[in-house]
Amino acid sequence: MKNILIIGAGRFGRYTAMKLHDLGHQILAVDKDEERINKILPYVSKAQIGDSTDSGYMSTLGIRDFDLCIVAIGDDFLSSLETTFLLDELGARKIIARATTGSQEKFLLRNGASAVVFPERELGSWTAIRYSSDQIYNYIEMPDGYAIVETGIPASWDGKKIGELDVRGRYGVNILGICHGSMDMNVTSETVLHADEHMLVLGRIEVIQKQFLTERKG
Repeated sequence: MKNILIIGAGRFGRYTAMKLHDLGHQILAVDKDEERINKILPYVSKAQIGDSTDSGYMSTLGIRDFDLCIVAIGDDFLSSLETTFLLDELGARKIIARATTGSQEKFLLRNGASAVVFPERELGSWTAIRYSSDQIYNYIEMPDGYAIVETGIPASWDGKKIGELDVRGRYGVNILGICHGSMDMNVTSETVLHADEHMLVLGRIEVIQKQFLTERKG
């Protein structure tokens, strides 16, 4: 369990808090807007109405005690930048900041951010890949052009063993799991594939799409 500070209780901050709450982490949420604070209250351990660009106020939060600080401010980049800078000055261990452009990313990284996320860009990319093929059911982007994809099993693979198909050698991908009601991660070269199941595949997304996702299931 981690102690996490979320600054900005808009949609992005609230959804982040909801997931962190489900994962069992302790969360303090801060926002200037009372209405936003009220909406995020069910998902956080504590919440405060405060100005994250006020160094005096920020110094009262005990920034060094948080394992992670998330700057989720989305409608005021200057405030996001000032907040990131203050967190760094106050000794934050790790700062994740939200951005919408590459130039914002550069400024945030230069002023203390450990990493920068682009929620709209990442959701747009996910949506494009997820719905550009009727064989993709879920998708997780990985570094260096790789992805984990949940996809249907081609009809021509029905009844065949993973080793027989030589999936890694032919396609350059690894089958991580088979979903038949629940996900089974105990796969071997002897695992038999069935066209009515889904599989979890790791590989380069362009390879996964071009090499076998274009094949329709029967």
